[in-house]
Amino acid sequence: MKDFASLTIHEDLQKRLQRNGLSSPTPVQEKAIPLLLAGKDVVAQAQTGTGKTLAFVLPILQHINPDLPHIQALIVAPTRELAVQITGEIEKLRTPDIHVLAVYGGQDVERQIKKLAGATHIVVGTPGRLLDHMRRKTIDVSDISTLVLDEADQMLHIGFLSEVETIIEKTSPDRQTALFSATMPGEIRALAKRYMKKPENVQIKASQITVKDIRQIAVETTDRTKQASLRDMLEREQPFLAMIFCRTKRRASTLNAALQEHGYNCDELHGDLSQAKREKVMERFRQAKLQFLVATDVAARGLDVEGVTHVFNYDIPHDVESYIHRIGRTGRAGESGLAVTFFAPKDKQHLEMIEKGIKMKIERIERPKTEEVQADRLNREPRGKKPAFKQGGRKPARAQAKSGQGRRKR
Repeated sequence: MKDFASLTIHEDLQKRLQRNGLSSPTPVQEKAIPLLLAGKDVVAQAQTGTGKTLAFVLPILQHINPDLPHIQALIVAPTRELAVQITGEIEKLRTPDIHVLAVYGGQDVERQIKKLAGATHIVVGTPGRLLDHMRRKTIDVSDISTLVLDEADQMLHIGFLSEVETIIEKTSPDRQTALFSATMPGEIRALAKRYMKKPENVQIKASQITVKDIRQIAVETTDRTKQASLRDMLEREQPFLAMIFCRTKRRASTLNAALQEHGYNCDELHGDLSQAKREKVMERFRQAKLQFLVATDVAARGLDVEGVTHVFNYDIPHDVESYIHRIGRTGRAGESGLAVTFFAPKDKQHLEMIEKGIKMKIERIERPKTEEVQADRLNREPRGKKPAFKQGGRKPARAQAKSGQGRRKR
């Protein structure tokens, strides 16, 4: 197995990686880092959770010259959450003389302008806020040496592609460009062809990510009984931390309200929430103060939270890439994980399409009956003692996190 030294990462950066518990590169890092260090343009297809952030962050940090006060690297991300996450990774590994700033909507723009007045070497931002700063002339990207487009397919999905092109056209033609994307639609390939110089292609097969440490099961239900089926599975599985995916913002909000009414420690994450609310929800989930996060695909794209033991596809995804992305939230860092997909008879074609895409059969199970769940729960409770918590003894995430319970081995 290779280490970071074999990728010619500087010794001081290796030490900072080791302090953060990182000793060996992931496949996408192993392939992309040497190309980026050599100054080549790179198009990388890799799912969230494969370590792609460090694949571009490490070469950027190694190339930054702290003595030059201007912006040397620009990283464009589709969502505020991803921009914050990337900035956090850089903060962990940078030296004190390298300065990074995240710019995104929902922040005080005047505060951002004040920070930009000082030395800033790396900017991580969303397209809309970056363009706002460029129009105000508070960000000058004409002299950057590295441009990274992260989650490019999501920028297309959200409708940011024209803004991204405007940003690219303001940068130096001599820049190095790296494009990372989970999927490669025609528009993204065309973007790469227009703005990149003989890019090297890196592709990490999705099937390697999907099946490694994640048990996948499918539960047949109906639209009418889906909520009850989900609650029964939550009671049976007793997740430590779980993400529940819905197709739309409205469905996520409706489901979250229903689960809260039944006493579940949950909250919602989707595009209709204010930035402050989204950040607060994510912080609570990362700290395990929330046990269940009900989210849409776009809101959860790029989020990497340690300790997620279960993923529930409340609404079955309609393409293989979305399925892989969703279930990749669990089974991280060698931990086991469980992905549960609910499907009605009308969804069978989508389930079969997913199975074909991941080249494996997903185990079908029957929905656990409520009385069986209750009997199983009673068998788990010590005799002669009343459960310490309501809802069948389910501990809040905070209590589970402290006690170590709730993470069940298989």
